[in-house]
Parts: sequence; C-alpha cells; structure tokens
Amino acid sequence: MINQEYLDKFENNLTNELLRLCTSYKMLEGTLLATDDIDGEWQRFAPEYIADAVKEISSYPTVSVAWAAYIGMAVAAQWDSNWEAQKTIEYKHYYGSQGFDDLDEHILFDLLKMPADSKEAKDTEEMIRRCAQTTVSLIRHEQIEPQSPTAFYVFTRAAKTMFRIGAAIELKRLGYKFEKMNMPTC
Repeated sequence: MINQEYLDKFENNLTNELLRLCTSYKMLEGTLLATDDIDGEWQRFAPEYIADAVKEISSYPTVSVAWAAYIGMAVAAQWDSNWEAQKTIEYKHYYGSQGFDDLDEHILFDLLKMPADSKEAKDTEEMIRRCAQTTVSLIRHEQIEPQSPTAFYVFTRAAKTMFRIGAAIELKRLGYKFEKMNMPTC
C-alpha cells in the first residue's frame, strides 16, 4: 500500500524547494503560478510521458524529470494563446526530430520561438537543469529502494512537480503574476 501522506509531503517539499530555487534566480516570484486547465493537461500527458521518462532514469536521471518542465512550458504557452487548440494536441506533438531525446530543444526553439543562442534560452535551460538536479538530489535523499512501487510514485510526483514549475516559469515569462485584489465591501 502506497503512503499518500508521504507522497503528498514529498511533493510539497519538492515544490517549495524548486520555488525557492527559481525565485532566487528571478525566474519566479515565490509563488507557483498555476491554473486548473494547465494542471489538468498533466493528467492527460502523464501516462505517455512517464512511459518515455522511466526508460531514461538510469542513464539520464535529470532528463527523466527535466523534460516534464518543458512540456509544462509548452502547455502554458498554448493556454495563453489558443486553449481550444491545446485540448486536441497529442503528447507526441512535443517530440523533436529525434523523438523524446530532443523534446527540450523542440519546445524551446520551435514552439516557444526562443532563439537558440539567446540569453533567455540559455537562462531557461540552466534553470530547468538546476531544478532537475535538485529534484534528483531530493529523490536520492529519500533513500527509496530502486524499482520499488514507492520509487515509481515518487518519480511520478517529481515529474508532475517539474511540469508545474515549467508552466509557472512560462506563465511568468508571458507576464502573468498574482496580484492582491481589494474586494469591495457590501
């Protein structure tokens, strides 16, 4: 039986750590920008993403979680520009010319239109890399038995968190932010 409380705590701790990291690099402002629409897309893409990413864990552990952030970025961009079209996009749309292997470059350069040699692209790649390294480090710190059910569920929570961080980074890049609203009194 999987301990949901343990998984929830792990996900919450990971989210807070990645928020601190992204905020320290000015990629976020201490808050996870999110929408139910974007979060819902993770549920749609997660089975296929996890099937691809699990194969990469032993050789490329940071890639196995990092690519989820790029998908989050692409979904957030589509949410901003044409949400109706996003609902019909298939997971493999995010593949690059080499499939899963160059998904990151396809999303950054082709879908988000960042010039490959730009400071923005380099900073984004560095941020996602740092988030992925932190994620892998936190997973290892848990000292979970490899290839166990717990390891699988921790990995899926980590990928989901990276997806949400990627979406938040893109939403901030697009100019979204949380603002305190003064509610009129009745």
